[in-house]
Amino acid sequence: MERLISIRFWIKWKSTDVPMRKVEDAFGTLELPDDVLYGVQTARTVSNMSFSGHSLSQYPIYIQSLAAVKKAAALANARTGIIDPAISASIVGACDELIAGKHTDQFPVDAFHGGGSIGINMNINEVIAALAGDQVNPADHVNASQSTADVCHTAIRIALIETVKPLEQSLLQIIQTLELKAEQLKPVSTIARTCWQDGMRVSAGVLFQAAASALKRRIEAVSLAVEDIHRINLGGTVIGSGMGASSSYREAVIPLLAEVTGLHLQERADLYDAAQYPDDLGRLSSEIRLTSVVLVKLAKDLRLLSSGPETGLSELVLPAVQAGSSFFPGKVNPVIPETVIQCGLLINGNDSVIQSAVELGEVHLNLADGLMGTLLLDNMQMLWRAAVIFESKCLFGITVNEDICKRYADSFIPLIVDLKEQYGYEQVALWIKQWGPQQIREKFGRSEKHE
Repeated sequence: MERLISIRFWIKWKSTDVPMRKVEDAFGTLELPDDVLYGVQTARTVSNMSFSGHSLSQYPIYIQSLAAVKKAAALANARTGIIDPAISASIVGACDELIAGKHTDQFPVDAFHGGGSIGINMNINEVIAALAGDQVNPADHVNASQSTADVCHTAIRIALIETVKPLEQSLLQIIQTLELKAEQLKPVSTIARTCWQDGMRVSAGVLFQAAASALKRRIEAVSLAVEDIHRINLGGTVIGSGMGASSSYREAVIPLLAEVTGLHLQERADLYDAAQYPDDLGRLSSEIRLTSVVLVKLAKDLRLLSSGPETGLSELVLPAVQAGSSFFPGKVNPVIPETVIQCGLLINGNDSVIQSAVELGEVHLNLADGLMGTLLLDNMQMLWRAAVIFESKCLFGITVNEDICKRYADSFIPLIVDLKEQYGYEQVALWIKQWGPQQIREKFGRSEKHE
C-alpha cells in the first residue's frame, strides 16, 4: 500500500518532469516534488482524507488567520524562552509572507477532512517551517505550546471576524438603496396583498422600506453574534487544560495575537467549554441564515411583482441584464432575484449541517469545529457576493409600472376598505351581500376619494 501511495503522487507530477524528493515518517516513505513547501504530514492528509473538492488553498483568509496565530505563538514562545529568538524571528518572517497572501497554492489539504482539522494545522506548520529555513522544525518550533484544537479554533474565528466586514458593508449598501427606492416610490399607490389576495391601498415604497428595516435589525444581530467569537481558546491546547503550554506563554499569546490582528480578542472564560461546545458558531450561523432569509423573501417578492410582463402582475420592472431564454427570443427572466434565492437555499443547507455539528462534541472535544467554521465562511462569502450583485444589478435599477399600480390601487377591495372605514364592517358586508361588487362599484366607485 505504501508503494501505491508513492505512485499516486508520482503520477500527479511525472508529466511536468519536476524533480522529486523523498520524505518519511513513522508510516513509511513518500515522494514529493522538490518545489512544494509542505511535507509528509500534508501529503498523508491529501492522500487519506481528500473527498470534497474544496482545498484549504481556496480559503486564503483562513490561511492568513492561521499564519497570524502562528506568528503570535512564535512571539510568545520567544518571549517566554520556549524557543530561540532567532528561530522565532524566522517563523515570524515566514508568517508575514503568508499573511501578505503569498504561497496559497501550498495548502492542498481538504478543507473538510476528518481528524479535527489536524491536516490543516500540519499543513501550515510544514509550510512555515520550509519558508523559515532548515533550522526550524514544524512540530517542535512552529507548533510549540499549541495543538490543532486551539490553533484552528482560534484561526477560523479570526477568519470569520474579518469576513463579516465586507458582508456588513454590502448589506449597508443594500439598505441605502432600499431606503432611496422607498422614498422614490412613496407617491405611487398600489395594492397590498395578504394571503396572496387583494388588500388595502398602499404605497409602492413600503416593500422596500420594510426590507431596509429588517436588514438593519439583522446587521445588529449578526454584530452581537460576532462579538461572541472574539472569545477564543488559544493556550488551552487540546481539551482546554493548557497542558503543553506554560503559564507564561498562555498569559502572553492572546494579547500578542490581538496586536498581530488588530482585533479585541479575549480568552474564553472556560476553555474546556470552548473545546466541547462551539455553539458560538451555531449562533452566528443562525444569524447569517436569517439575514439571507430576509434577502430571499425580498427576492421572491420582486420576482412575483415583476411577473409577466403581459400575463403576470407586472407591477415592478426589474433591470434586464441578459437574455432569459435560449428558446424564446426577447424573453427576460428575473435572474438576479433567482440567484439570491438559490444562494439562500445553499446557506440554509450549510446552516443545517452546522447546527447538527454543534452536538458532535462527544466527551471532551468537538471534532467538527473546523467544518462548522469553514461552512460558515462559505455562507458569509456567498451572502456577501450575492448581496453585491443584488444591489448593483437589480435593486438600484427597479422601476414601477405606474398605470398598472393605479389600476390595482383603484380595484374593488381597496374601495371596500375605504367604505368600511366610513360606514363600518357590518354595513359594508350587508351591501356586498345585497348588491354584489358591480353595484357597489357603480354606487361608490366614483366617490371623490377614488377619482
